Order: sequence, then structure tokens, then C-alpha cells
Amino acid sequence: MSVGASHSRLLVKGGKVVNADQSFEADVYIENGIISQVGKNLSTPGGTKVVDATGKLVMPGGIDTHTHMQLPFMGTFAVDDFYTGTKAAISGGTTMIIDFVLDQKGVSLLEAYDKWKGWADPKVCCDYSFHVAVTWWSPQVSEELLELVTNRGVNSFKMFMAYKDVFMLGDADLYEVYKRCRDIGALAMMHAENGDVIAHEQKRMLDLGITGPEGHEMCRPEDVEAEATNRAVMIANRVNCPMYIVHVMSKASADVIVEARRRGNVVFGEPIAAGLGTDGTNYWHKCWRHAAGHVMGPPLRPDTTTPKYLMKLLASGDMECTGTDNCTFNGSQKALGKDNFAKIPNGVNGVEDRMSVIWEKGVASGILDENKFVAVTSTNAAKVFNIYPQKGVIAPGSDADIIVWDPNATRTISAKTHHQAVDFNIFEGMVCHGVTVCTISRGKVVYEDGKFTVSAGDGKYVPRKPFCKYVYNRILKRQETHDPKKVEREPYTGPVHKIQGSTTSQSEESPRVRNMHHTTSINTSGQHISNGQTPTSPPTPSTKVLAPPGGKSQIQF
Repeated sequence: MSVGASHSRLLVKGGKVVNADQSFEADVYIENGIISQVGKNLSTPGGTKVVDATGKLVMPGGIDTHTHMQLPFMGTFAVDDFYTGTKAAISGGTTMIIDFVLDQKGVSLLEAYDKWKGWADPKVCCDYSFHVAVTWWSPQVSEELLELVTNRGVNSFKMFMAYKDVFMLGDADLYEVYKRCRDIGALAMMHAENGDVIAHEQKRMLDLGITGPEGHEMCRPEDVEAEATNRAVMIANRVNCPMYIVHVMSKASADVIVEARRRGNVVFGEPIAAGLGTDGTNYWHKCWRHAAGHVMGPPLRPDTTTPKYLMKLLASGDMECTGTDNCTFNGSQKALGKDNFAKIPNGVNGVEDRMSVIWEKGVASGILDENKFVAVTSTNAAKVFNIYPQKGVIAPGSDADIIVWDPNATRTISAKTHHQAVDFNIFEGMVCHGVTVCTISRGKVVYEDGKFTVSAGDGKYVPRKPFCKYVYNRILKRQETHDPKKVEREPYTGPVHKIQGSTTSQSEESPRVRNMHHTTSINTSGQHISNGQTPTSPPTPSTKVLAPPGGKSQIQF
């Protein structure tokens, strides 16, 4: 398919360029990793390598907004590291991932960032960037967020409402993190599930003898996700902070986001390949390994209409980005929870198959057109995370991250043939229209006709600046009038009622006022015991009653 020898000059010829806003017949000339010209009958130097894209689509490489390569989690490590994960990504048409720095509570965020970057730099086959997770809060963490934004190129921070005692933050800490994100121009991201409810429901399921993977979904159903989503959006809106809900898995959670956007909230929702391509009925599969292979948090939903519902929200623009939450564990690792679903490492594949799955379920089914496909797999992510137009568009001056896509070719997804290290694929047997025939990263052909021409470390870290206009234009304008204003009035100078027990003694003529929230206990000896008081005789069994104001009746509970 390719001819020529120069690695610094490349011509993609004869294809149809597809951007988020339009499609047109054009050639693309690349020089030194940057798109130099887009048009017809381009004049190029001798020795330019040519990629023949006749009859194919030429699109911006995909940007996966959500991956966890070699993540240490639940006592083990994800099997796809930054090498196998990004190598698989480019074979599927993704040319950039945004991974998560996610360490334990109490660990310095700067030390965690350096650790993850040390893992990634020598291994990545495509460009990458980082979100950083905030799993604890202190003045130190607050200062480290500023350092990460100012000098490390991070503009997004993820918090958890789930994984109690591991990653979860309470509402009070979330409030403070959101304020800090707003002040430094970062995007707050949220794993939205009610961790307290999940902890209780896990115990309840296990007490009922439900130990298999179906218990995972049963202890964290849609309303547990939707409640947390609503709470995250509400708190962020109170402090005027932009919010990005990761891995939106349910209709109920999606509806919360859509309704908030209708009200004008600055909030983004991210469906993932798993939730767009399969469903939670798999948790009831008779094969334990199959069911466990689908365990992730939040879980896939057993409502089989959910994938199409989420895809339609991408089509309408109510959802904008797509990721994978790629976090893979082999069968032996999943078996850590063979007798207790709560111990199954959470995570599924997707980084290799996201583009094909979205094309098959979206474009081939008539829900998305080719331009919207580019928007939800690449361009919108570049805009939200402030790397547009460096990434996400085929235009002069942009990075030459390009895929040549055959919309008519098909492939069958299988763990036997995929390039990921994991031994299972949640899309097993799915026939997909839309196949990557050539991937260009940083102006170099790295994958073509099923063959790799890439080495570990060829990818580079992409720093991202704060105060992204796409996210922050409305936030900054609202901040001018966000804080409430007090009413200017003359001070009150009239009489002030005196409360019993205050430092000023109450007049004998003042009536005694009963506290509407006061409760009284009557023990079997007939003694009245007020809140916080003890009886004058040894305690005896008592019945708690509500003492209604002005009445003698006693209502027992």
C-alpha cells in the first residue's frame, strides 16, 4: 500500500478526508510529523513516501479518554501495560490515550505522577497524556494540584464516590477539590456510584449466598449510579466547577447528565465501548469465567436497550466523548473472586476495539454519520481536554495522527486474534464493519495491512494547558456573578426574644417554649427523661415517643 522511503515526508493520496464538521476528497501531505497541506494536486518533494487511500476514509486518529494500563488494583496488576496496550490501540485506529495516575490514599500525587510516567515513557507506541486521581485531600494535595497543572501538563483530576476506604472521597472533600479545580482551571472528573450503599449491598448479597458475578451488578444497580451522578453534578454546580462523568453506564445516569445540560450546567458524559457494545445480561451467564470477564465498575446494565440509548445520546450531542476504561485482568486474576464477587478485579478490554465497535453499532446501524463518528472518537476529546487543533482534526499545522479506514471491510473480534495481552474479550464473536488498514502516528506509518512498524517508546507525553476555552468560557463568565450578594439594609434595633438557657435570664412572665424537635422517653416508672438527661433512679426499659407541642397524646414508633 505504501511506496517511497522518506520517514520525514508522507503523502496520503486518493482518499476522502473526514473531519467532525465535513468530508471532502483530498490528499494529505505530512512533513516532520505535522500536516503541511490538505488538498488536491499537491506538489510534494521527491522521495516522499505515498500511502494509497483510494476508496478509503482518511480520519483523525482516535483519542481514548479513559485507560488504565498496568494499573495496580485489588492486589494485582492489569496485564496490558503501556506497551501492549498502546500497540493494540494503534492496530484499532487509536493514536492517543489518556491514562490515569491512580495511587493509594496518602501517596504524594507528584510521586505517583513520576511513577506512572516512568512506566509509560519507555513503553508507549503512541502519544499519551495523564489524568491524575485525587484519592485523599489535604493542604499538601491542594498545592500538588497546582504544581501538576503548572509544570506537569495535567488539566483534569478524577475523584471517586465509590471504592469505600480505598479511593472514595466524602462530599465535604469533593466540595473542596471542586473549588480547587475551578481556581486552577482544571476539569473535575467523577466515578459516580454511591460507595456507602454499595458497601452495605455487597454484604447483603453475600449474606444471601449470592457470591457469583451477578451479585456485582445487583449490589450497584442503576439508581446507585444515578444518585451519585446527580450529587456530583449538583456539588460541582454549586461551586461553579466543570464536571466530567466518566464511564456513563446507565440510562438513569445519562438522563441526569442530559437534564443538567438542559439547565445550563457545564457537564460532560463519557460512554465507553463496553457500554455501547454489550450489556449486563452477561453477569448471569452459566460460565463463571465469562460472567467474571465482564465485571467492571459501574457494571454493564442488564437492560439490553441501554447501548443503543447511549449511542443515540452521542448522536444528539448530549454525550460528547468515548473511552474504554481499558483495565484488563486474565482469568487467573479474576479468579481471586471465585467465591466472592466483591474480590473479582474490576476491568474489561476495549482500547483495540473501540473504533470498530462504535462504527458498527453507530455508523453501520444508521445512528451516527461519519462526521459524528470522528467527533465522538477524536475531535470532542481533543476539545474537552485542550489539545485541539493539535489533535482531533486533519488540517495544516495539526499533528499527523491519521488513520486510513475501510468502511466496507469487516473483521470478527476475538481474544484469539486480538493484540492485547488479556486472555478474554467482551466483544468475542462480534462482526464489525469498519477496519483500520493504516495508522499514522506522529507522521510515521506504525501499522499497515496487519503489520506493525513501531517500537516501544515511539509515543510521547502530550502536556495539556489549563483553562480550556471549550470547557471554561462559560465558567469564567459565570464566576463574575456567581457569588451571592447580601442585601444592604439598616440593622435591626427592636426587641430580641430571650431563649431559655441563654446567658441572659428569662423573665418569669415569659412562657416556656417547647422545642419542636424535642423527644422524650417515659420509662416504666413514669419518669420523663429529656434528651441528654439520665433518670434519677436506675434505668428501666423505655418507649420512645414524640411529644407534640401543646398536646398530651403520645404517638409510639
